[in-house]
Order: sequence, then structure tokens, then C-alpha cells
Amino acid sequence: MKFPGHRKNKHYFPVTEKDRVNISQNFSDDESFHIVGIDQLLVDIECHVDDAFLAQYDLKKGQSQLIDHPLCDEMYRILKAEKKITGEFAGGTVGNTLHNFCILSEERAVLLGAITQNITIGDYSFKYIASTSSKVDLNHLQPCRMPMGRAMCFITPDGERTFGISKGCMNELSAEFIPSQVIENASALLITAYILRDETWPISASTLKACEIAKRAGVPIVLTLGTSSLIDEKRDFFMKFIQDHVNVLAMNFDEARALTQIDDPLLALEHVLDWTDLALLTVGAQGLYVGGNVEEERARRTEHELHTKSIVNYNLYEFSRAMKRSDCVKPIKIYSHINPFMGGPMVIRNTNGAGDGALSALLHDMTANRYHRKRIPNSPKHNAPYLTYSSLSQICKYSNRVSFEILSKNSPRLFRGLPEREESLEEAYWAQ
Repeated sequence: MKFPGHRKNKHYFPVTEKDRVNISQNFSDDESFHIVGIDQLLVDIECHVDDAFLAQYDLKKGQSQLIDHPLCDEMYRILKAEKKITGEFAGGTVGNTLHNFCILSEERAVLLGAITQNITIGDYSFKYIASTSSKVDLNHLQPCRMPMGRAMCFITPDGERTFGISKGCMNELSAEFIPSQVIENASALLITAYILRDETWPISASTLKACEIAKRAGVPIVLTLGTSSLIDEKRDFFMKFIQDHVNVLAMNFDEARALTQIDDPLLALEHVLDWTDLALLTVGAQGLYVGGNVEEERARRTEHELHTKSIVNYNLYEFSRAMKRSDCVKPIKIYSHINPFMGGPMVIRNTNGAGDGALSALLHDMTANRYHRKRIPNSPKHNAPYLTYSSLSQICKYSNRVSFEILSKNSPRLFRGLPEREESLEEAYWAQ
């Protein structure tokens, strides 16, 4: 396990201090601190179009919608001939997050879903596997005779992304391919709202089974919201699902507004924390917020300047680490906010995957907490059952930095870790 951020080792394993480790404990070298994710396996096909193209095919700008297989083929042929396709990548919000988690943490992740049974060199399934980190375990995927799912990502001149999804076999994951023991031993279970869109889909029933397994085992369940139109459509369902199952919620502001019907990011975050334990909210050019709950006596005051927006001194306890509300006698809500790293990239080709990158950083921190608790149970870091290793303030910095790395590239996936020296990146940035 590689620890999150760029910090000195003494903060993690203070070897000069005695009585930190129970030497009778025996840890095997191959003990896994993996996370598990369930996804609709997709290949992202990125293309640049104008608004007239979206209107021609009745695509709602900025939304994600289903398209049938023949229509997807037709658009692909036209855009390929016009050389408007700029890339074909392994996709899916959970797949992207797991891949990035593995790059950041150097730890294993397990991906559950359905994939084409017969894979040949150069086809969509091959491209998916070839561009996924080798640390993402694909051994539990369900083989299927149907074609691979595709997500056409239409980028208009204003940078807005519109998705057309051709399902293929992406919804065919059956309950028999849900490995109970793998989930019970996981550091977190990651799911997305997309797979709960239709309760008749096999993947939807399989996801509910996985959530029940995780809930019984005390494994944190992490939900990333998909698109605001889906949340609008099934708002009551997702409100109840979050309250019943979810420990960590990730969303952008459009999705948060659809869920809470509150037109203020901080107040929307405050409302969400009535339903879940920890939340990550990305707000585009305004950066991102992280909110959580902590036991009142465990709250730590910030050493930064206090800020007031819709909540007075909202960052007062941003140096605190998040806990489950059920583990608190007197829970209080805590918040932190950060503006885009270095003001954001000078050129943003598209925003695809930035939120997934931020979430991968949060998952890395949660897994590092479990790793450290297992290795050094007597550390003062574990004087309470925290969800995260770092404070909300540190998580904001880390998530923000990963989002910047995604936005700087033309891919939703990292293919290397963060630079060891931030100065070198800053020098390169201003040299552009």
C-alpha cells in the first residue's frame, strides 16, 4: 500500500516510538486491502461534434441517454469517416475509479461486471483490458455472448459532454457472479447510480445483493451518482437507497441539486449528510467540497483562516477525520473546500473523469486507513473508528490534485502516479 499524498514517512510509521505495534500479530505479505467495484463495462468513444449533430439525433445536451446498437454503429461510421473521433478508451465511472485507485495506491482492486466472451485482438473488449491497470483483478467478470457496451462521448465546442450509451452486455451481470468472500474482505464496495436505473436489469439485482453482503460485513458502501437526469427521474428511490445502504456519496453539483433540490453546494452537502456519513461534491471551476460527520469530542479545529458562505465558519473543524454517524454519540457535521489546483489547467480538453479521479483519491485514503489500523492498531491515529486516514482538509488537497492531473490529459484514466516534486510540475505549467 502506497500512502496518499506527499508526506514524510515518520507520520505513518514512527519507528522511534515504542509500544505502537503488537508484535504477536502476524501479517502475511499477500494480505489484500483491495476495494471492489461493480460497473457496466464500456468502451468510451470520444468525439467532437457541434450542437446541430446533437439535435439531428435528438440527444439532450449534457445528459446521458441510451441509444440502440444500430444507431451507435451509424454515428460511429459517420464520425470515423469525418475524422471526428479523437480516442477510444476503457470507460465506465467505476472502471475509471478502480483503475486510478490502483495507480495511486499500488493496491489491488476487483472489478465485477459482464464482458464479451470471445475477445479478439483489436476489438472493444481487447481495448478495455489493454488500457486497464494490471492491478485491477478481472478474474470475476461474467463472460457473455453479447457485444461489449459502448459510450459515445460527444464533446461540443463549449466543452460540454453528452453521452449516448449502447448497452451491449453491460447490464447482464447475474447474482451468481457476486463473490461474497471478496466483498466481505474488501476495504470498500463502489457502485454507481447508473446500474440501479432499471430494477429489471440483472446487474441491478446483483448490486443489491452485493450491498447486503457489504452491509452485513461492515464494509463501507460508496455510491457515485451518474447524471442529474437519472436522479431527477428516480429521486425518491435514490434518497431511500442512500439512507439504507450508502456510507460515502460522490456527486457533482448538478446531481446534488437534483437529489436535494437545494441550489447551493454547501447547503446541499449539509442536507446529504443527514442521509450518509461522508460526501464528496465537485463544483467545476469552484473546486470541490468534502463533508462528513465526527464525534464532537474528536473534532479538531482548523489552523487555516475561517470561511463563511451559506454556513458560518463552515471549515472550523476541517482538520477532523470523518466517522460513521452510527459510531458517534454526539455527531457534528464537518466541511472543507478547496479551489482548483493552481487555478486549474490552462487548457481543459474535456472534463471526462475528473470526478472519478477525485473519488479514487478518497478511496485511496480510506484504504490506507484500514491498512494502517491493521499494521499499527495501537497508533493514536486509531483512537476512534475513523472512516479516513486523513483530515477533510488533506483529502480535499489530494482529490483536487488528482482531478487536476485528469483534466490536464485527454483521458479519464491516469497512467502514472502523481509527480514526486510538485515544483517541477508547476514550472512546466507556467512554461506552457
